[in-house]
Amino acid sequence: MELIITEKDNAARRIADILSGGTYDSSRENGVNVYAWGGKRCVGLSGHVVGVDFPAEYADWRDVEPVELIDAAVEKTATKENIVATLRILSRKANRVTIATDYDREGELIGKEAYDIVREVDEEVPIRRVRFSSITENEVQNAFDEPDDLDFDLAAAGEARQIIDLVWGAALTRFLSLSAGQLGNDFISVGRVQSPTLKLIVDREREIEAFDPEQYWELFAELAKADESFEAQYFYRDDEDNEAERVWEEAVAEEVYETLSSHDAATVVDVTGRTRTDTPPTPFNTTQFIRAASALGYSAQRAMSIAEDLYTAGYITYPRTDNTVYPDDLEPDELLDEFVGHPTLGESAESLLEADEIVPTEGDEETTDHPPIHPTGEIPARGGDVSDDEWEIYELVVRRFYATVADAAVWEHLKVVAEVDDCRLKANGKRLVEPGYHDVYPYFSTAENYVPAVEEGEELGLSDVELEEKETQPPRRYGQSRLIETMEKMGIGTKATRHDILEKLYDRGYVESDPPRPTKLAMAVVEAAENYADRVVSEEMTAQLEADMDAIAGGEATLENVTDESREMLEAIFENLGDSREEIGDHLRKSLKDDKRLGPCPDCGEDLLVRRSRHGSYFVGCDGYPDCEFTLPLPSTGKPLIMERECADHGLNEVKMLAGRQTFVHGCPLCKAEDAGEGPILGACPDCNSEEGGELAIKTLQSGSRLVGCTRYPDCEYSLPLPRRGEIEVTEMRCDEHDLPELVVHSGDEPWELGCPICNYREFQARDSESGSDLESIDGIGAKTVEKLADAGIESLEDLTEADPDAIAEDVDGVSADRVRTWQAEA
Repeated sequence: MELIITEKDNAARRIADILSGGTYDSSRENGVNVYAWGGKRCVGLSGHVVGVDFPAEYADWRDVEPVELIDAAVEKTATKENIVATLRILSRKANRVTIATDYDREGELIGKEAYDIVREVDEEVPIRRVRFSSITENEVQNAFDEPDDLDFDLAAAGEARQIIDLVWGAALTRFLSLSAGQLGNDFISVGRVQSPTLKLIVDREREIEAFDPEQYWELFAELAKADESFEAQYFYRDDEDNEAERVWEEAVAEEVYETLSSHDAATVVDVTGRTRTDTPPTPFNTTQFIRAASALGYSAQRAMSIAEDLYTAGYITYPRTDNTVYPDDLEPDELLDEFVGHPTLGESAESLLEADEIVPTEGDEETTDHPPIHPTGEIPARGGDVSDDEWEIYELVVRRFYATVADAAVWEHLKVVAEVDDCRLKANGKRLVEPGYHDVYPYFSTAENYVPAVEEGEELGLSDVELEEKETQPPRRYGQSRLIETMEKMGIGTKATRHDILEKLYDRGYVESDPPRPTKLAMAVVEAAENYADRVVSEEMTAQLEADMDAIAGGEATLENVTDESREMLEAIFENLGDSREEIGDHLRKSLKDDKRLGPCPDCGEDLLVRRSRHGSYFVGCDGYPDCEFTLPLPSTGKPLIMERECADHGLNEVKMLAGRQTFVHGCPLCKAEDAGEGPILGACPDCNSEEGGELAIKTLQSGSRLVGCTRYPDCEYSLPLPRRGEIEVTEMRCDEHDLPELVVHSGDEPWELGCPICNYREFQARDSESGSDLESIDGIGAKTVEKLADAGIESLEDLTEADPDAIAEDVDGVSADRVRTWQAEA
């Protein structure tokens, strides 16, 4: 029997389908899917099924000094015991093993982990390696026809990263957390790569905070030729003979305004026309793909998760690549031909095939592991094979390929300069004369600015002069894609890890909102590192270690040498940290409290803080506890973020809740608590006997949630959910079946006719029953994700809302903790 091992279950299913011609059988072994056909078995891992950790004697944070972790032994343990057990069982029966994990450093390490598990039970069985960049029939068949060996150097590079990240992260995390007394779920996390990334974000925030705006003025006017008017802007020559539009002295601006306003005509003194070639974009590498997906509203993590699913399904090539040059064996015309006749993508493909010659663009980076991201030619059905989000990302990849083989666009530019006394006005016009690649790649702006043809000496009408006072603006925060581009330029992280690093910063409370904004804790951690261990946040150190790991992959260095060198670096850092432990702890504790402070407690005057219960839920509690036990509830889903806006009545900062990247404003917790209570009575409770007199009322809870519930609660717990936001109108229309008034929710532009609350809830349950799982009622959860969640023990909305997001993210491939929180908030 031949055993084929892939990186994930969906890849195993796809490869089994290709190699068996669709005739495979599926069974379960220890909760793991096994695909069988013709003497072959194919099983998917769940990424890393083996992890590195310290021995058990190092587990107690209070008994083991953080510095002791630097030279501690590192051992490998199974993290997915059922998968490891299945692999061992199947390996004992195999006469050949084929490793078909992803083709990159991480995939090679995962393959090496599988190799070691197989060798534990059989030292002699032949083990081969196959590599492919897309899970399509041709690539998979070719890979299996030409197998290779595992690249142990490449795997060692991945293992070195694991060990270095473990040692650095564990030692520094324990040190800072113990120094601040911040243990349990709220420990202070530090990482080899995440810390330099965090410093980038913090440094930008410092620039913003230190920015001192300057006033300036700009002047605009309408010029007209006959009935054709167009906008022009005042400009002058600065000290370096450059054109400048900003006027920095108010008196000068007002003088120019008076001059322009006193005239009704301007004379054309210069007309300049030129043609500009707009070159098509280069093929997608990972960073540029993330940037383009970001423009469509996708976070880096979400974009990569979708891309990986599309790759596994065989629709696009491997999405983790630095390459921007198509391989020689890619035939653009043949790939275009696959799309001819498609209702959405066919017309563009047909127009591109009309060209005499098809020559793709090329970027600066050419590698040999994976091609740039491009479609494979297998086209999914929107709404059937893929969700709307998946289709949008798929179409982006297809159209980027189209753009790289399209003609350049051509713009005509016309600059007109008109003069009034010594004051000059300019108007810049542009027109797209040959759309070129824009016809097939509609993601770049093609906005035109009309300026009519004029001649020097011609007089133009002058009217509507405007003087605008403005201020210089601080630098903008890094958007996710811009941050990842900056990380790439500085050598921080890799194409496979950068989006995950950013996700961790969100998960660990270092950044909030989008674009990412550092919390006070993040500022404090970076400040502490700068003052006492600046190498922790140094991008040079991280880039050097990445270069060392590349050297391992190239056979120029060994795992042992690189990990030993990194331990020596860390020991030097701890020499400085040890003497400053108390000072660092005080600094961190203050910042932690600043991040959580709402305002004064109404009972004792101490600070009200956002706190977290031992069960993981958030609430507002008094810093004077246990002397003061005042508390206020917060919504049960999401993470609270404190806003700058204060409540006028109570002097407390308002709170918004973050679930994934989605937020909603909760407001002042004390106002919410005071607003809680029963609203209008709707009618009789269907669960109470008539003589008990229970009635249904609209209720608002102290946490801000709303429901229709029985007035006899807690004796009767009958309830129906209501939307959290929007004004609820009780109409005069009544339900014939339940004799309850119909409800309308006013939120946004269009009112939402909720109807009878009992009928509405029944319809919701019916939709869930038809979909096969109530999980599919959540936006972003499709049938494939339901399968993944079921494998992790999440089979219903109740399971989802009660689960720990971090645990789900660990168990379910392609799902982040923030994504789970978004689902929980919607549920």
